[in-house]
Amino acid sequence: MVITNPIIVALDVATAEEAVALAQTVAGHVGGFKVGLGLLHGPGPGVVDALAMLDKPVFADAKLHDIPSQVEAAARRLGAHGARWVTAHVSGGAAMLEAAVSGLSAGAGGAAAGVLGVSVLTSLEHGDLRRLGIERTPGELVSKMAKVAAAAGCEGVVCSPRELVVVGSVAPGLLRCTPGIRPVGTGDDDQARTATPEVAVARGADLLVIGRPITRADDPEAAAAGIAAAVLRATDTA
Repeated sequence: MVITNPIIVALDVATAEEAVALAQTVAGHVGGFKVGLGLLHGPGPGVVDALAMLDKPVFADAKLHDIPSQVEAAARRLGAHGARWVTAHVSGGAAMLEAAVSGLSAGAGGAAAGVLGVSVLTSLEHGDLRRLGIERTPGELVSKMAKVAAAAGCEGVVCSPRELVVVGSVAPGLLRCTPGIRPVGTGDDDQARTATPEVAVARGADLLVIGRPITRADDPEAAAAGIAAAVLRATDTA
């Protein structure tokens, strides 16, 4: 697919009204909107419908992780609400990912829709994985997960900026979506493996999920415009 603006703004706010108002404010500078767990479990998936009315793709970051039948049903419902992308944890296994792909496709009713496999959360470092009994580094684990996601029919994978090159080398057909984007001068918040938008673009990111640097700025529209300009410059030189 051709992505003209890779910025997906994470609308991590409390109400549907706030999400729509914020989306309308920054719509001219971003490529789409992300609805996270707070909205999906609060106002509900109807927020996806409301945002889809703005004629930009909506990313339902549901992070599905359950038995295949439950994941298939959830993905189907999100597709019916108009989600362009839905996330599912790769750690749920190939059968679960395949169920998510099938459910989303059925729910979307022929509209473009794809599953993004969540690999290693950007809040985790190697030490965190070791405490879970996982001896692989984040890069090694993401490499394996990307192969599983591709084989299961996912459209893309979610990884930190540090693993973008790894995903491109082992599963070049996958869309590479990265959170943990922090422009120069902003803090990492609860993210551990981060990068600037320019670095992420240089490493091959297709979608940049950016939340607090835009949504918590004094002027969200100006912040979105500034980041969009930086991304455009980086894209032109990539």
